[in-house]
Amino acid sequence: MTNSLKKKEEVQLANGGVKHSTWSKAFSCKAVWEEKDEFLDVIYWFRQIIAVILGVIWGVAPLKGFLGIAIFCIINAGVLYLYFSSFQQIDEEEYGGTWELTKEGFMTSFALFLVVWIIFYTALHYE
Repeated sequence: MTNSLKKKEEVQLANGGVKHSTWSKAFSCKAVWEEKDEFLDVIYWFRQIIAVILGVIWGVAPLKGFLGIAIFCIINAGVLYLYFSSFQQIDEEEYGGTWELTKEGFMTSFALFLVVWIIFYTALHYE
């Protein structure tokens, strides 16, 4: 048996013998991830969801300037750090370290946040 087949069997046994979808594992505490890219995809899409939500909130509450950007960066990095270190409890070194996980998809989520924030702020508060 090849090494990858053994690993998949171990993962299925760890998950109770059932193959779970990516999103069901994303919301399960201490899920076992078959592939590295699967977990990185979850991190990426969680960042995009956070960016849209915070962009709408920042646009509706007329938040402006550097303060809004700084708070977004802190919340975005903090929530994802808590997710992968406390909720999923993964081995960060397996994914290249804490910094690699923290910056995964950050710039695209930052750009999305700015677009959503500007659109909502302009739509609601433009004079």
